[in-house]
Amino acid sequence: MRRPLPDPVAGSMMAEKLLVHATSVAIGGRAVLLRGRSGSGKSDLALRLIDAGAELIADDQSELRRDGDAIVVCAPSAIAGLIEVRGLGLVRLNPRAAALLALIADLVAPERIERLPELGRETVLGIAVPVVALAPFEASAAAKLRLAVAALGEDEPPTILPV
Repeated sequence: MRRPLPDPVAGSMMAEKLLVHATSVAIGGRAVLLRGRSGSGKSDLALRLIDAGAELIADDQSELRRDGDAIVVCAPSAIAGLIEVRGLGLVRLNPRAAALLALIADLVAPERIERLPELGRETVLGIAVPVVALAPFEASAAAKLRLAVAALGEDEPPTILPV
């Protein structure tokens, strides 16, 4: 089971920055964190999303920074513009410098995906962020992620409803 991103202990000063083990892409200008263990398909799914029009923000490590009521996602400077493509090595792309976080996608095995899940939320740097579980190697994974982002309103929770 995935543990939430760290939040400070009650009463302490809230961290303004956080480095997370996640690949991030911008879909329609909105940042999506792809979280998963090493080899779980983060870079592979990001590459398929980029091939369909998304923009790379960061591969493998993403920096999160709170900015008012939003979270800005960017790449650590040492890896900006680089993505690991298995079989090719590190490839340089023209990345998006930053985007506001809209969604976290936890990459899991297909048998862990619920058919009609409740929308999850996780508190990151004091802000509730929608979370979905996704099997990254399914042929429809990129389309499902684009649908999830499209379902998000500017300032409201996703309107993804069970059938």
